[in-house]
Amino acid sequence: MIRLHDTLARAKREFEPQDPKRITMYVCGPTVYGRAHIGNARPAVVFDLLRRVLEHEYPDAEVIYARNVTDVDDKIIASASDEGVDTSVITERYERFYLEDMGALGVVPPTIAPHATQEIGPMVAMIEELIAKGHAYEAEGHVLFHVPSDPDYGALSRRDREAMLAGARVEVAPYKRDPADFVMWKPSGDGVIGWDSPWGCGRPGWHIECSAMIRSHLGETIDIHGGGLDLIFPHHENEIAQSRCAHDGKPLARYWVHNGFVDMGAEKMSKSLGNVITVDQLLHDGHRGEVLRLALLSAHYRQPLPWTEGLIAQSKTTLDRLYRAAGDASSGEVDRGVAEALADDLNTPLALSRLVAIEDPGSLKASAQLLGLLSMSTEEWFQGKGDAGDIEERIAARTAAKARRDFAEADRIRDELKAEGVLLEDSASGTTWRRE
Repeated sequence: MIRLHDTLARAKREFEPQDPKRITMYVCGPTVYGRAHIGNARPAVVFDLLRRVLEHEYPDAEVIYARNVTDVDDKIIASASDEGVDTSVITERYERFYLEDMGALGVVPPTIAPHATQEIGPMVAMIEELIAKGHAYEAEGHVLFHVPSDPDYGALSRRDREAMLAGARVEVAPYKRDPADFVMWKPSGDGVIGWDSPWGCGRPGWHIECSAMIRSHLGETIDIHGGGLDLIFPHHENEIAQSRCAHDGKPLARYWVHNGFVDMGAEKMSKSLGNVITVDQLLHDGHRGEVLRLALLSAHYRQPLPWTEGLIAQSKTTLDRLYRAAGDASSGEVDRGVAEALADDLNTPLALSRLVAIEDPGSLKASAQLLGLLSMSTEEWFQGKGDAGDIEERIAARTAAKARRDFAEADRIRDELKAEGVLLEDSASGTTWRRE
C-alpha cells in the first residue's frame, strides 16, 4: 500500500489508482533555455523514484509517466534573439543537455515527453471550449481565463484574493475583465514564433500547455500530478481551473505531490537569484551522478535540502560502503523495511537507514536499485580508487588540511579511507596506512 501526501487535502492519503492496470502520472518538466541546476534536478529524481515505487508496488500495471518539455517561452525567444538563431536551436541544445544531465543522475526517461510546440492543436481546442462555456474571452488578440467564473479557484494554494494577485505577479492590462485573469493565448509580432489561430497569429501561455497535454496523452483526470512547491501557485492552480471548467467539474488529478526546494543557505536555489550550481558543473568537478542522486534523496522530498560539500562527501562515503557490502552479488529480493519506508510517502531517510543495515548482499543490491543506486559493478565503482597511489594522494590531502587547521576535512578523508578498509596511523614521523 502506497501513501502519498496530497497537497490539495493537506494530508497523507492511501493511494488508490483509478485503474489498477493503468496508473497515470504527469510532472512539469523543463523549460529548455539554460542548463539545469541541482535544484531543477530534485523533482526529476524524486518523481523518477516515485515511478520506480509505483512499478514495484503494482508489478502488473502499466505506469504511464509523462514529463513535458516547454519549448516555447519568452525566455527562449529572448535567448534565441541574443544569439541570432531560431528558437529550435536553443530548445534542442538545452533539451539534449537536460536529458544527459538527468541521465547521469540515474533518471529514466519518461514514458511520454510531450513538447509544447507539437501540441498547439489540442491547446487551441481547449481554449475554444473554455470560451464557449463562458470561462474565457478574447481581448486585443489575447485570450484570457476569467478567474471569477470558477468559484473553486484557489483551493490548491488556499490563498485569499490579495495574496493570489500578489503571488501571480499578474500583468496589469486594460483589456482584462478582472485583475486575476490570466493569459492562455498571446499575440506574436513579426519575427516572433507563432501559430495561426482563431484569434490571430500567436503562441500559448504556459498554463494551458499542461492542461491540454494531460488531456491528450493521459485523459481528463489523472492519478498523480507532480512538481516543485513553487508551481502550486499560480501554475498548478491555473491548470486545475482550466481543466475543471473544460471538463464540467471533473478533477484534473486525484493526488497532488510537490517537492521542496534545494537551498544554498537562507534562499532557495534559483537562476533569478544567481545562486545556482548546475548539474554539469558538479559532474565536471568529478562528482559521480549516483553520489548526487543519493544527496538529493538524503532528505525527505517535501523538506528543504541544504546543498553543501559535506552532503556530497557523506553521500560518496555511504555509496563506497554500500558497494563494498553488496560486492558482486546478484540482485535478490527487495528488503521489506526499505519497500515499506518508500511506500510511506517516499520516506527516503528511513529507507536509507534501513538500507545500510541490510546484511544480505543480494537484498542490499535489490533494495538499493529500487532507489536508483548501486547501478555499477564494484570494479567499475572503485576503478582507480584504493590503489597505493590514490591512497597516498588522499593522505597528502589530509596532511595539508591538518596544516591549515581544516580538521573537518582531515576527519572526512580519514573516515572515507576507513570506510574503504584503509586504516591510518599517525606518528611524529608522519602517517602510515594499512588495510583491515
